Amino acid sequence: MILNQKKSLLFMASPLAVAMGLSVQPVFADSLIDALSSGTTTGDIRLRYETVEQDNAADDADALTIRTRLTYTTGSLSGFSGVLEMEDSRSVLGIDDYTVGPTGFKPGQYSVIADPQTTELDQAFIQYKSDIATIKAGRQVITLDGHRFVGHVGWRQDRQTFDALSASFTPIEDLSITYAYIAQRNRIFAEAGDLDSKDNVLNVSYQTPIGKLVGYSYLLDVDDNIDNDLDTLGLSFSGAAGGDSAKFLYSLEFATQDSEAGDYEADYSLVELGVQLTPVTLKLGVETLGSDGGNYGFSTPLATLHKFNGWADSFAVITPTQGLVDTYFSAAGKVGPVSLMIAFHDFEADDDSPTVSDLGDEIDLQAVWKINKNYVAGIKYAAYDAGDINVDTDKLWIWFNVNF
Repeated sequence: MILNQKKSLLFMASPLAVAMGLSVQPVFADSLIDALSSGTTTGDIRLRYETVEQDNAADDADALTIRTRLTYTTGSLSGFSGVLEMEDSRSVLGIDDYTVGPTGFKPGQYSVIADPQTTELDQAFIQYKSDIATIKAGRQVITLDGHRFVGHVGWRQDRQTFDALSASFTPIEDLSITYAYIAQRNRIFAEAGDLDSKDNVLNVSYQTPIGKLVGYSYLLDVDDNIDNDLDTLGLSFSGAAGGDSAKFLYSLEFATQDSEAGDYEADYSLVELGVQLTPVTLKLGVETLGSDGGNYGFSTPLATLHKFNGWADSFAVITPTQGLVDTYFSAAGKVGPVSLMIAFHDFEADDDSPTVSDLGDEIDLQAVWKINKNYVAGIKYAAYDAGDINVDTDKLWIWFNVNF
């Protein structure tokens, strides 16, 4: 009797399960179609002229390039969504007298302008979001703490992305934890500059009443079967105090780095103070990328390097083995819709020698006009006067951005 009842229940349950499955499948399919059809498409077009003059044997460089970026973001389905983004960079009107060494474009003939002509997949990832977590798998942008150690190098036409699995958590209010495993660095030189990697990135921040405290561990490893681990551990604190009319700004940071490539050790430090007096912000700081006895300079290979140590990029390729001490002053403000900035840098060696001590100085100028929410125009100039190393360099940029 009991056996017959069980058989009867199974007999009824089987078609019920099938019916439920058949009913769920159309519901899921409809939800998926809704998520795809409710997605959004955005675009970003940047037309830029750049010129570089250097006191060396290379011819002066000129480039007129246009970068087009199109992004499609799906709607959300049970917390899941996706992003697909394409990027294209081209020269315009045949103005392409510049060198991009890693891609083999006119090697050694002109000064470098690091904007290769390329069409590539910029981002492609699946994302899950909840109230306390965001998880991404695929090609993606990763930026941390103002781009000093991990950034997207968005100033260049082919920005940097990563093939990675990343997760960000906010388990409690004011506490943020970000971890990423990076399997490939998609650098600014198109596919010619991409590097397989086994990078582990961990960043933990806590917002206190007087500032943001951050601890980080960046364990980088280019996957080329050579001992090249670059391990960086650091701590930073930054904040502001004051009212609406005047704010005092402060930033402190210290990090230590071990490089297995040559068994080197070096330290990093930053001390920055500022004041925000509407509508002007003034900052004075000293940033030190330390040296190991004049044999190795502190390195940040995943950073948005153009943002730091002068826009002429005299120290962007590699930190001098003598290290770098950058004492800088900046003033920024607005005149109507135009944002203005001026910065001065004085560069010295951290571990000087009889032949290398003065690393030069630089002045940077910028004006950016936000015409409206869709149109932005700008002009920027950098003049670097060389010291005991490098060469005098002048760079000029004029650009126009369209967002839609």
